[in-house]
Parts: sequence; C-alpha cells; structure tokens
Amino acid sequence: MPASNAKQLCEVSREKLKYVNEKLELFLNAHTLPELVQDVNEEETVSFYKGFLSDLRHLLVFSEVSYEKLGVTLRRAKFDADFAERALYDVYHQVVNAYFYPKNECYSEDGRYAYTGQDAIRFRMKPIRSVRDIILDINKIFEELRDELSYYESDYLTQRKMQGTK
Repeated sequence: MPASNAKQLCEVSREKLKYVNEKLELFLNAHTLPELVQDVNEEETVSFYKGFLSDLRHLLVFSEVSYEKLGVTLRRAKFDADFAERALYDVYHQVVNAYFYPKNECYSEDGRYAYTGQDAIRFRMKPIRSVRDIILDINKIFEELRDELSYYESDYLTQRKMQGTK
C-alpha cells in the first residue's frame, strides 16, 4: 500500500477512534451496574450488564491504545509506512474485532439486516435505552472502519509473508 494511502487511513481512523473514545468514556463514567440493572435483580440480567460493561471497558482500552499508536505514527518527523500499516492492522484486529465480536456476546451483528437499512445489531436480551443507544451510536463508525481497513483482515499478512520469501 502506498505511504500516502496509509497516512490518510491513519488520519481518518484516528479521528473515528477519537469519537468512539469520547462516547465510550462518557457512557462508562455515567453508568453503573446497579443503574443498568434497574431493580431487576435476575441473575441473567445482572450477568448481561456485567458482561456488557466489561466488553465496553475492553473496547475503550483497545481503542485508546490504537488512537495513541496512530498519533505516534502521524507525529513522526518522517512517516514510517511499515509502522503505520502495523498500527492499522492492530486497529482492525484489536478494536474492530473487539466491537463486532465482544467476549461476552451481549450483542452481535446479524448479517441478514446489514444491507436492509435496519439496525444489524441484535442484543442477547432487550437492553435499556442508553445501552442500545451507545452501541447504535458507534456502530456506523465501526462499520466504516471495518470497510476502510478490510485490507488488513488478511491481505496485509499475506503480502508481508510474500515479501519475506522474496
């Protein structure tokens, strides 16, 4: 991939991660487990929201680390395309995958709805409004990141392996 494309992808990805970081941090600072459970002390409900908050915290950490790494990439006096591509690879495999494949599976993407204009995110159980809103708010950003960084899903490593064998 040409260095100019990698640099532009770094800039765009960093801006998107900045938005995600702000939204996640605001949500996590404003919501607690007892607030989310809302007097429904069923074990399944408590487990759902514990898992959801855990997944969001992990997503925020991965996103913040990638945001900083992209910042380092862009601030270097001489743009290092290899370092940039590795940072973009990490954004795809750590951040985007953490969003679309959360460990606790409180929500998932249903591909049948992806192209219908409907929300493709399906929750394991019906969440309260603020939980639904935060996921749907950042969903478009992650769909865009996944599309823009699709090269890093597998083609990047294939190309690196081929360069190593030459």
